[in-house]
Amino acid sequence: MRLFASAQLKMLLLFCTAFYGGHMYAQSLPSIASKTAGMKKYEGFFNFWIDEAQGKLWLEVDKWDTEFLYINSLPGGLGSNDIGLDRGQLGEERIVKFHRVGKKVLLVQPNYRYRAVTNQANEKRAVEESFAQSALWGFTAEAADGNKVLIDATDFLLRDSHKVAETIRRMRQGSYRPDASRSALYLPRTKNFPLNTEMEATITFVGGEDAGNFVQSVVPSPEAITLRTHHSFVQLPDNQYQPRVLDPRSSYMSVSFYDYSTPVTEPIEKHYIVRHRLEKKDPNAAVSEPVKPIVYYLDNGTPEPIRTALLEGARWWAKAFEAAGFKNAFRVEILPEGADMMDVRYNVIQWVHRSTRGWSYGASVVDPRTGEIIKGHVSLGSLRVRQDYLIFTGLLSPFEKGEKPSEKMLNAALHRLRQLSAHEVGHTLGLMHNYAASTNNRASVMDYPHPWIKLDKNGDLDFGDVYTDEIGEWDKVSITYGYQTFPKGTDDAAASRRYLDEVFAKGMRYISDRDARAPGGMHPYAHLWDNGTDAADELRNVLAVRKKALDKFSEKAVREGEPLAFLEDVLVPVYNYHRYQAEAAVKLIGGVDYTYALRGDNQTVTQILDVKQQQKALDAVLECIKPETLTLPERIVAMIPPRPANYAFTRELFNKRTGLLFDPLAAAEAAADLPLGLLFHPERASRLVLLEARGSGLGLSSVIDQVINATWKATRQSGLAAQIQLQTEQMVLTHLLALSVNESANYQARAVVSKKLNDLRTYLQGNRLSKNIESIFGSGNQMNEHYLAHIDYALERMKAPEKAKVSTHKELPPGAPIGCGE
Repeated sequence: MRLFASAQLKMLLLFCTAFYGGHMYAQSLPSIASKTAGMKKYEGFFNFWIDEAQGKLWLEVDKWDTEFLYINSLPGGLGSNDIGLDRGQLGEERIVKFHRVGKKVLLVQPNYRYRAVTNQANEKRAVEESFAQSALWGFTAEAADGNKVLIDATDFLLRDSHKVAETIRRMRQGSYRPDASRSALYLPRTKNFPLNTEMEATITFVGGEDAGNFVQSVVPSPEAITLRTHHSFVQLPDNQYQPRVLDPRSSYMSVSFYDYSTPVTEPIEKHYIVRHRLEKKDPNAAVSEPVKPIVYYLDNGTPEPIRTALLEGARWWAKAFEAAGFKNAFRVEILPEGADMMDVRYNVIQWVHRSTRGWSYGASVVDPRTGEIIKGHVSLGSLRVRQDYLIFTGLLSPFEKGEKPSEKMLNAALHRLRQLSAHEVGHTLGLMHNYAASTNNRASVMDYPHPWIKLDKNGDLDFGDVYTDEIGEWDKVSITYGYQTFPKGTDDAAASRRYLDEVFAKGMRYISDRDARAPGGMHPYAHLWDNGTDAADELRNVLAVRKKALDKFSEKAVREGEPLAFLEDVLVPVYNYHRYQAEAAVKLIGGVDYTYALRGDNQTVTQILDVKQQQKALDAVLECIKPETLTLPERIVAMIPPRPANYAFTRELFNKRTGLLFDPLAAAEAAADLPLGLLFHPERASRLVLLEARGSGLGLSSVIDQVINATWKATRQSGLAAQIQLQTEQMVLTHLLALSVNESANYQARAVVSKKLNDLRTYLQGNRLSKNIESIFGSGNQMNEHYLAHIDYALERMKAPEKAKVSTHKELPPGAPIGCGE
């Protein structure tokens, strides 16, 4: 027993030396002062020294097992929408802590996805030990003073923290790796403050033997990509912030976690909304100034008149906070000279340049424990405004010789920028999209707005109501729900729920991304880039606006002295002007209205759309595939020459099958493919069968019949319109053949399609033998022969439907911002 005890004592001493022997190791390490002699010290949240001779950063760690926030970001971007590595892009925010084991110092990330929200230490320990943590990096203590340890943080800062190489590889743009010999600390943006330590590095990625076009278009030399990465160590907020439980009917983003201390009788997964901390100076006042206002700073590199437009749009939110009971609670100012936009202390609106137009977005640094927003960071793409200006140019063809173009185009584009600024700031206040707002009196800037242009009583284009110019009613509701305060002792969740009950009882609507973006979607009110209370009625309005613009389209759509080939750039958004409203109208076919209803809130749960409403939508959609809609007049086709040398073809132009020559057939092909692909989406087809079986649907059989009647059985056209008609008919056949063998569609939908294909085959075989064709084109007419060949081609394709493939028709040029998406 004594020998055993002695052995145990020795083991215990070794254990204590290894794990608790900080002072013992400190005696064997140099002092911090001696190690950092001659270096420049930066005092702050974590003190550090810069060794300029060696290019090293030495970090003093004096907070052990004390959690703080670590954020990585990308202040110096790549400039490609498609790859998505933008200037100012935030990376991950992670709660971390330094843990010491002898000379080893670990940066550990606890697992806040699984926790026990309780004061019982043993319950917390049980959860912590049940799920993995992540040791993000390992350091070695190089000097020490008592509890303080000095570590070399250089390699940690020079690593690929933003996963740049992985992103480029995932986008198939090349194999790159960090090169330490061409990477270094970036001292102008390496600073220290009492509550946050900011460190930055220049990182060079080498490789590029297989560099893709997206990379090659934005870097000086594909063999080396040099970017900057930023690292922030931030003190966590205090525990005075009160999280708000998410109501799924609100439009807030949330943080979620599993709370294993929850009683078995309650849900284990918890959701807190994401929002800024905002408190009243006078908690009992209906309207009060805040203890600390929310302040955003606009990039001081933003030019005029864009700067003013962005300031005005972002400031709209002040009205929403007033509705929530706060006075002077939201401000937007110009970023002070010398301030760093990556500094976590600043909420910012950044003006970002890229090689092509792309998405803008609002991101945030959020405390994952509570949902409190610590930093809002908006990125606005600078080329978006030029695309809006291009759309208005195409609608108006405004460049009269010797005259300045109408100011209404610039005013409308700046109007859109105000809305965009408000929209993206809204995300950084915690809000999701509300794609039903456009049908609800344009109740939210968190919808995607299409320019709302109408024809006035004289038949001219009316720009008077093109975009909203203030915050919407739903936005006021959202801010009130998320930020309002209640008297002490109030059940916060119950009071918030009652508030939303009242709001929805007044007819407000909220539907977000998942329900609106799906091509097989069914919600009658949730669409992107649409307008109006009725999608079918607005589609007819949009088609009328499009026709007016095409009738007016001329060489005046480009400036004097510009290549006439640029007319194609302007024509693209005009010709495809109806694309998003057509998508909205298609969703009414096989459509179902629903809400994010809670038990007892008396909202609509689900309601199949009336057959008449579905039929009206189908009638409007069928207008989109008629030859009269798809055929460009000869005067427009003839005025667009091939692009001159030195001017590249881009994805913003029509896809072509005719080489350099403008191709109106390919343009019509892409425009027809959009509504056909949506109509014959397997989810919509399956739903049409289901709703008809439930006794309240239009029916897939009826939809197919009407499409065939509008194409294959329609009156024959002549000239270019005839070729477009024949092309569209073959596209209808392609989509039906593909749907007939698409296992994503239910069995009955595929059976219905097969039956209709057989019916069409019988019809075409009859036409092939019929003399009636001659009555259409005349005996011996060449078009008669073409039509017979067209039928033969269709019949041949229907012999083997099992070989049908998903459509490979020409695609529309991008309408929404291009690139990696939001």
